[in-house]
Amino acid sequence: MAEFNSGSLFLVTFNLILLLLLTFIPFSISQTTTAAAPPPPPPPANETCNGIYLSYAYTDGERIPPNLKNDRSRQPYRFESTLTVLNNGLEELKSWKVFVGFQHDEYLVSASNAVLADGNSIPGGVGNGTVFAGFPMTDLKTAIETAGDETQMSVQVKLVGTQFGVASPSVPLPTNISLVNDGFVCPKPTMQGKNEMQVCCTVDKDFKSNVTVDDEFLPRQNGDLTIMYDVIRTYDSNYWAQVTMENHNPLGRLDNWKLSWDWMKDEFIYTMKGAYPTVLDSSDCVFGVQGQHYKDLDFSTVFNCERRPTIIDLPLTKYNDSILGFKPYCCRNGTILPPQMDASKSISSFQLQVFKMPPDVNRSELSPPQNWRINGTLNPDYKCGPPARVSASQFPDPSGLPTNTTAVASWQVVCNITVPKDSSPRCCVSFSAYYNESVIPCNTCACGCSRTTDRTCSTSAQAMLLPPEVLLVPFENRTAKAIAWAQLKHLPNPNPMPCSDNCGVSINWHLATDYNKGWSARITLFNWDETTFPDWFAAVQMKKAVPGYQKMYSFNGTTLELNGVNNTLFMQGNEGLNYLVAETDALNPERDPRIPGKQQSVISFTKKLTPGIKVAAGEGFPTKVFFNGEECSLPKVFPTSDQRRNSVTISSVLMLVLVLILI
Repeated sequence: MAEFNSGSLFLVTFNLILLLLLTFIPFSISQTTTAAAPPPPPPPANETCNGIYLSYAYTDGERIPPNLKNDRSRQPYRFESTLTVLNNGLEELKSWKVFVGFQHDEYLVSASNAVLADGNSIPGGVGNGTVFAGFPMTDLKTAIETAGDETQMSVQVKLVGTQFGVASPSVPLPTNISLVNDGFVCPKPTMQGKNEMQVCCTVDKDFKSNVTVDDEFLPRQNGDLTIMYDVIRTYDSNYWAQVTMENHNPLGRLDNWKLSWDWMKDEFIYTMKGAYPTVLDSSDCVFGVQGQHYKDLDFSTVFNCERRPTIIDLPLTKYNDSILGFKPYCCRNGTILPPQMDASKSISSFQLQVFKMPPDVNRSELSPPQNWRINGTLNPDYKCGPPARVSASQFPDPSGLPTNTTAVASWQVVCNITVPKDSSPRCCVSFSAYYNESVIPCNTCACGCSRTTDRTCSTSAQAMLLPPEVLLVPFENRTAKAIAWAQLKHLPNPNPMPCSDNCGVSINWHLATDYNKGWSARITLFNWDETTFPDWFAAVQMKKAVPGYQKMYSFNGTTLELNGVNNTLFMQGNEGLNYLVAETDALNPERDPRIPGKQQSVISFTKKLTPGIKVAAGEGFPTKVFFNGEECSLPKVFPTSDQRRNSVTISSVLMLVLVLILI
């Protein structure tokens, strides 16, 4: 029995152990399988991007003086960031441009490997966002054509500047980063941790480009004004360049143009033909690295050594000067006209000899200046992009043979007319009509008012209605007549009086007649400035009236189609009357006010092509007025007709006409 019990116990124990092994072995295998090593982390975003990879990484920052305990929003902080642009695509990225949406009133102190694409210099404010353009590395090659060499595929822009109000541990990142080049789409950036944002921009399949993959350079672009920087001769230490400015906008114009740029590699201007720097100064070279390198050069004959020179045109008298002039399209006092006025005067050109510095003392090392800017007197404001390398320009052979010579290298700068934020116009318009005795003058402070004017006049009061003859009187001499007119016509008489319009040029648009088959207007230009305007032009845009235009009696007028719409009247002085002279003294300066320069013409319209036009209700007045390309300030209201004013007699209308024409 004991034997049996012992054997039975052995068998039972063995079976139990076997059962346990069979039960737990699969579980252990299952556990081993599920506990396998975790999968590898995903590759970095720049490796998965098959387009243009962008990243903006905040790297460092600290609070800087002053310590503004009572206004934390204006507390300044230093920031350091890195913008990365990497070409992972199939095609070379030419002239890369990236938008960074700065949002903390940033002031940029330095940026490596890039310039600001709007032509502004660094340091400068970029708080509303800015576009960076590559310099000196403007093009990014592909991995295929460089065997993956990231030094040719990518660029890193090290940014240092000041931001306001964002203290640690918060991070002052921009709102957005995106590629500006045509033909790409960029989704919303994603965050990589707290300090970095990144995005992959890919080719827009719907974009139709006129550039083929094999094109060595970008095609020339269109713009309101284009500037060509053509290297026409090159040597080891210097080169000759030709700068050509061409106006393409029918309402664009420059008078007394001033052109400036930044030299990026310590270059300097040795001599020029067809233009001149505003400052003849070689001291920066004498005491700088240029003087150390060019030890035997006579710097007394050097034209300019400024990092940012300003260039002006020569007067007409220098055109035949064998040393300074004698170049086509030069020496016009800085005037560039619209092409429809005179195509030959829509271009201005000059040449300059540029000396280079090491390590670029090689005839093939050529680099254009950056941050171009151009402006004029009483002209539109222009914003210029960065120079883009284009195919070499061709010029007629100077020998007169029927062949062309080709530039060594060419860059194009495209400038477009812009309206700067918070800017004021520089001309204004007044309205008057045959059915109302009062003139609606230019708006108060139409061309801006200084901060101190509030002490003597009101910058917000509406301009006072005036009698017609006062249009010929300077503002400072109008007060007594304006007050008397207000009393006579029971009009408001504000105290303090409204401030002046402060405009150098004013234009009166007078609705002269309105009858069954047609109507007429009279336009008068007043020059209150001390500058005479040769070859002036004006343009008016109207909603419905232009198709009915018939004739201008004292000006050379024509209709102008802009953006496919026939709504613009363009006018200029006839030969011999193309000068709007400056303001002059009266015959008796001690007693009489100064007299403005004046030009005037009647314009006739027919209603045959504009049936139903409501001339007196406002459609006989312009919606926009331009003088020499500058858009003028318009009154906010039109002249109205009521029972009192309908009693205006024919004699009063004739008196208004005679006053403005005969004086």
